[in-house]
Amino acid sequence: MTDRETNTGEKDEYALISNLLTIIESTEKRYDVEKIKQAFLYARELHEGQFRVSGEPYISHPVAVSEIVASLELDTDSICAALLHDTIEDCGDKTSIDDIRIRFGDEVAALVDGLTKIREINVTDKEEAHIENIRKMLLAMAKDVRVIFIKLCDRLHNMRTLDAKPEDKRRVTALETMHVYAPLAHRLGMQRMKQELENLALRFLDPIGYDEVNADIRKKYGENVNFIENTRNYISKRLEEYGIRFTLEGRVKTVYSIYRKMFNQNKSFDEIYDFYAIRIIVETELECYTALGIIHELFRSIPGRFKDYISTPKPNMYQSLHTTVIGRDGIPFEVQIRTREMHHIAEYGVAAHWKYKSGQESRAEIDEKLQWIAKLIDAEEGVFDTDEFLHALKIDIFHDETFVFTPKGDVIALPLGSTLIDFAYAIHSEIGNKMVGATINGSIAPIDRVPQTGDIVEIITSSASRGPSRDWLKIVKTGEARNKIRQWFKKEKRSENIAVGKAEIDREFSKFRIRPKESEKAEIVAAISKRLGMHEPDDLYNAIGYGGMAVTKITAKLKEEYEKVVRAAEDEPITEPEQVRTQRPDRIRSTGGVIVDGETGCAVKFAKCCNPLPGDRIVGFITKGFGVSVHKHNCHNIVTGMKDPAFRDRLVNVRWDDVVSTDQSKGLYEAMIRVFAENTLTTLADVTTALAEMKVTLVAVSTKKRTEDDLVITLTVGCRNNDHYNSIVSRLRTLPHVRAISGGAG
Repeated sequence: MTDRETNTGEKDEYALISNLLTIIESTEKRYDVEKIKQAFLYARELHEGQFRVSGEPYISHPVAVSEIVASLELDTDSICAALLHDTIEDCGDKTSIDDIRIRFGDEVAALVDGLTKIREINVTDKEEAHIENIRKMLLAMAKDVRVIFIKLCDRLHNMRTLDAKPEDKRRVTALETMHVYAPLAHRLGMQRMKQELENLALRFLDPIGYDEVNADIRKKYGENVNFIENTRNYISKRLEEYGIRFTLEGRVKTVYSIYRKMFNQNKSFDEIYDFYAIRIIVETELECYTALGIIHELFRSIPGRFKDYISTPKPNMYQSLHTTVIGRDGIPFEVQIRTREMHHIAEYGVAAHWKYKSGQESRAEIDEKLQWIAKLIDAEEGVFDTDEFLHALKIDIFHDETFVFTPKGDVIALPLGSTLIDFAYAIHSEIGNKMVGATINGSIAPIDRVPQTGDIVEIITSSASRGPSRDWLKIVKTGEARNKIRQWFKKEKRSENIAVGKAEIDREFSKFRIRPKESEKAEIVAAISKRLGMHEPDDLYNAIGYGGMAVTKITAKLKEEYEKVVRAAEDEPITEPEQVRTQRPDRIRSTGGVIVDGETGCAVKFAKCCNPLPGDRIVGFITKGFGVSVHKHNCHNIVTGMKDPAFRDRLVNVRWDDVVSTDQSKGLYEAMIRVFAENTLTTLADVTTALAEMKVTLVAVSTKKRTEDDLVITLTVGCRNNDHYNSIVSRLRTLPHVRAISGGAG
């Protein structure tokens, strides 16, 4: 075989990664190209015969992901892991992590293993398993941040090719991207990645809104097509006069950025002042401020629109000077000024360290930058509260920041809305634990005050302080402060915690129809403690007492153990006076799909306070004016009334007629849903449209503004049973602007 034939054969063999090899060659980094080629050949062999939904060979996907990874200038092992990232999950019968370790080394195997363990995150379902998946992703990220870089590149290519998927799959993937991956890219400082993910997600979530904004952008840009070029030339001449070496870039604001301002802040398109932007990239930090002076000399600045992120960087490492000025044509535009290194970090975030740093220096600095991950995933001895984690996720990662100064001039970055207590714990645990007061800009302020960006805050401490108050747990916003307060109570107040925990569980026991005896309570709590991996019941009481676990998280387990321990006693005649009376000597008949004391024919009504539905556990209450009122067994009014013996005497056994759950002709039951959402022009329309699509009867609707940006929508809907109700709630939770929904079938 001739040399030419050999080269041609090799060219054909690696044709699919020709673009990848070109990207690698264009960088200044040294790559192990042979190792990358071998990873490609192995991936191609394993994916042989597999195809994407679009009909393309599956190998096209890992190759495309590896190209994005290479464009970030990550290392050889990252590119190899990108090529192999789906092999374990999709080709598990052909290979294993050990095979990959033998062929490509420990680091590639660890990266592939980390990527394999990250499952798809379903943001429409907040159940424990799905929130745990997000937590796993952050755990993998804390071990090696390259895992999440590759995962983001994987998601970006999936979004670029999302058209091939069915519409329902597109929406779920787009929601996932908008609510998890784009904010994560932002938190990592990967601005270019974030913007493309947001724009792609919006195109699938609201195609009409996307097209409208995009059309407005094209129209406005067409009207001032030469504006950016003319402005660049004007600025360039003055910068050259000062001998500054620079690069000038011009851009228009992204579709998603404008969409968000228009619909979330209720602004018109003409009110977007930073539609145009000029970016000045210089060599040194001093030249940044020189260029700023030149810009303010050339154009009139808009008051309140200047931000210095060089002296006060964002937590995601972003540094730049921002100012908004009025152009010579009367058109406002934003100017961003930064050095070349700042620019690369602004575009690629933490990933930029692979370009500017190497070896242990890079790893150590990156570990320091990612301390917020470790704080977030710091679980306490196996006690994991999914609601608490989701709250921390939203507050600590996916939220805007406030920058507050210490008296020495140090900058503390806090999530927006954080209190002075959060500030104290952000400095140090001991500062927070000994806090007795605070000052803002020299004036005494209450400890629950929310400081603003630029405030100088001093925490007043006392060695005589008895420690934090339990009430602080209701005040603080950050997971870091909440965890540190709980750690203090866990260590210092065990006996007090146990007493608080016992009282909490006793309140749960009081809700049961038959209260268990003390010996039965002890048996139930001991069983639950064992199920949770705790050594003794006091450990469970302690966890609830210091706030490490919400009692609501063991309610289901309490019911299960209650059924095992106390179930036999429920069928015996009631003899103890403190037990709830649930039967009467009279034979009572019922109507409306409910059987009272085993008979039918008695007039019943369904309580508006809790809206019971078929499938709920229910209890009856004999009213003075109208038959039997049916409530959920855990209705607040029932639980409260049980303290009164006269009230308990009027409770009766009720149950749903078996026909109700199978015969839909029995009619609909009214149920109330409260939707907490962003106050946008389309929110109410989205809700009512979703109900119409599900063919849900809307009995009544009312709205109320909580704040300028928050809205409460109260709906009364017709439901067949609690499964129907839960399906309605689940659907409403998927809507773009819905933040929370109160209520749910019991």
